[in-house]
Amino acid sequence: MTTPDERDLVRHDPAPLDRDAVFYVAGHRGLVGSAVWRRLERAGFSRLVGRTSAELDLTNRDATFAFFREHRPRYVVLAAAKVGGIMANAAYPVDFLSENVRIQVNVLDAARAVEVERLLFLGSSCIYPRLAPQPITEDALLTGHLEPTNDAYAIAKIAGILQVQAVRRQDGLPWISAMPTNLYGPGDNFSPTGSHVLPALVRRYDEAVRTGAREVTNWGSGTPRRELLHSDDMADACLHLLEHYDGPVQVNVGTGEDVTIREIAETVADVVGYDGATTWDTSMPDGTPQKRLDVSRLRATGWEARTGLREGIERTVAWYREHAREVRR
Repeated sequence: MTTPDERDLVRHDPAPLDRDAVFYVAGHRGLVGSAVWRRLERAGFSRLVGRTSAELDLTNRDATFAFFREHRPRYVVLAAAKVGGIMANAAYPVDFLSENVRIQVNVLDAARAVEVERLLFLGSSCIYPRLAPQPITEDALLTGHLEPTNDAYAIAKIAGILQVQAVRRQDGLPWISAMPTNLYGPGDNFSPTGSHVLPALVRRYDEAVRTGAREVTNWGSGTPRRELLHSDDMADACLHLLEHYDGPVQVNVGTGEDVTIREIAETVADVVGYDGATTWDTSMPDGTPQKRLDVSRLRATGWEARTGLREGIERTVAWYREHAREVRR
C-alpha cells in the first residue's frame, strides 16, 4: 500500500512565521479558535483576522471566496466546525456531516485559490477506528470501523485530512493537519445537549452545588477511558507545529495519558465542592471504550503538554463560574 509520505512531493523546511503577515483564524470564537487567537496575540502576530459566523457564513461558498480574495491571508488555522457531544452527534448526523464538509471544502478551496502559504487543518481523534489498538498511532486511520455515535462527524474530518494531502500532492503547498484528543477549557460548550463529557460534568456538578442537590446522575457506566487536553495547550501545539513540522500525515495532539470518565467525574465533583452521591445510568451509551493517542510524532518535534488535568479542571471551573451568564447552555 502506498503511504501519504510516499506520494508527497512537498519540500518545505518549517521556520518561524512572519509576525506581520495576515493570519486568518477560522472559528476564532470557539473553544480551540479562541485559544489559538490568544496564543498568536501573545506571540506578537499583529494582523490577525477573524469573523463570527454571523459576519461570515463559511458554508456559503461565494462569501468564503470573497473573504479570501479581500484579505489574502498568508497563514490559516481552520478551527471552524460544527461540534457537539455524544447526544448531539447521534441525533443530528446529517447536520454534522453536511455542515462540516461544506465549511472545510469552502475554506480549503478558497485558501488554495489565493495560495495560502501555511495552513493547519484541525480534526478530531474520533477519526480513528472505534477499536483501534491503544495508544492510537497516526497510521491507524482508515483501518477499521468508526464509533457509530459520531461516525458522520468523523467522516467529515477524514475528508479534510485527505483534501490537505491532495493539495500537497497537486499544488505543492505545505499544508498540515493536527488531530487533537478531547479538548476542554474557556469558551467551551456547557449545554446539556451539545456539550462533551468534561464541560457537561462541570455544569452538572456545579448546578448540584448551587441548588443543594444530593445526587447527580451521569451517563453510561463511567468505565470508558478518555484523554483530555486543555485548549491553551492545544493552541500552543498549533503554533509549534506550523513552525516545526511539515508532512502529509496528520499529527496526534494530546497528553498520551488517559483516565476513566468516573475518575474525571470525581475530580470535577471535588473541584466544585460537591459532596453528594453520584449514580450512573447504564441505559445510556458509553461511546468509544478508549481513545488514547500515541503522541510520539508530536514529541519528536519538541512539544509536550504542560497543563495537568486537575489544574486544567480548576481553571475551567473558575472560568465557567465567572462567565456563567454568557456560556453556551
